[in-house]
Amino acid sequence: MKKNLHPDYHAVTVKMTDGTTFETRSVHGAEGDTITLDIDPTVHPAWTGGSSRLMDTGGRVSRFKKKYEGLGF
Repeated sequence: MKKNLHPDYHAVTVKMTDGTTFETRSVHGAEGDTITLDIDPTVHPAWTGGSSRLMDTGGRVSRFKKKYEGLGF
């Protein structure tokens, strides 16, 4: 087997958006680095069930529907 084929696998700290942290192993960064997440599984709709509703604050959806109401959708 070739030497130095695999990247360095080391411990890093992951900081979630709510400030909680946990330690895991990764090839990202260097030993002891902290990875700060912008979006994490505790707040993203893909992992929380997607229960958020579409907010039409600027009227964009209603303008779109009005513009294309005669096309038979």
